[in-house]
Amino acid sequence: MPASYAYLGPEGTFTEAALRTLPETATRELVPYVSVQSALDAVRAGEAEAAFVPIENSVEGGITTTLDELVAGAPLMIYREVLLSITFALLVRPGTKLSDIKTVSAHPAAQPQVRNWLRKNLPDAHWESAASNADAARLVQEGQYDAAFAGEFAAALYGLEALESGIHDAENAQTRFVLVGRPARPAAPTGADKTSVVLWQRDDHPGGLRDLLGEFATRGINLMLLQSRPTGAGIGNYCFCIDAEGHISDRRVAEALMGLKRICLEVRYLGSYPRAGVDVADVSPPRQGTSDEAFVSASEWVARCQDGRF
Repeated sequence: MPASYAYLGPEGTFTEAALRTLPETATRELVPYVSVQSALDAVRAGEAEAAFVPIENSVEGGITTTLDELVAGAPLMIYREVLLSITFALLVRPGTKLSDIKTVSAHPAAQPQVRNWLRKNLPDAHWESAASNADAARLVQEGQYDAAFAGEFAAALYGLEALESGIHDAENAQTRFVLVGRPARPAAPTGADKTSVVLWQRDDHPGGLRDLLGEFATRGINLMLLQSRPTGAGIGNYCFCIDAEGHISDRRVAEALMGLKRICLEVRYLGSYPRAGVDVADVSPPRQGTSDEAFVSASEWVARCQDGRF
């Protein structure tokens, strides 16, 4: 397989900036793609070793384009995640003043992060969505729009200047990015891991979601993301994207997945991987009765009972 990583391009995106924090990128060709879908399809087709795409931000939650692409199509698996602090700059062609701006553009995920700034500073500007923030900068360079919200580092790439910088509605806003490849054995647990799955219910019934969540709760597993996404099968038909603490090799996580496999129509495993920015020393120990040792002890007790040795 080619030693290349696909990413949401063009050059100058926050995605590229986050990707370049991974040490292994020094030995990979980084190839920009026009959309999340095309980057992931490059992996499915064997054109790239992995794809690096945004999946969640701290303002709006899960990025639906990425979640939907992981839900559908040939299975893929998450191997790494990166957190990147996000602030925007308002990029314009040289000489443009704030009063000249009638149209602004950026990726749809950027809009909720600059909405209040726009309302205060450019209340009459018309918003146009772009495939990425860097693509919005490119369109400004070409004269299609007056301004783009993007990383300040993108200005030089597209011959623009930052009219305003440090723009954000929420302090400490972050976006989470993931490195996605074809299914394989997950990396060994680190003690500070996360497991991602997608769940489909067998049928719609009272307490259905409670049943799914109960498989995690009874084993002391904390959830970090829960988002419903339409399946396309009609109004009211949803699947659930879930991030849970722990690794599939942890007994509590493995048994929760087994329980879900029994009661769900379908379970798609998206991988177990290290949590970004979390040190093992900062991870809370498992709740009483949910450690691997507790599961082993309980299993041995059942075996003794079956043998009449209780």
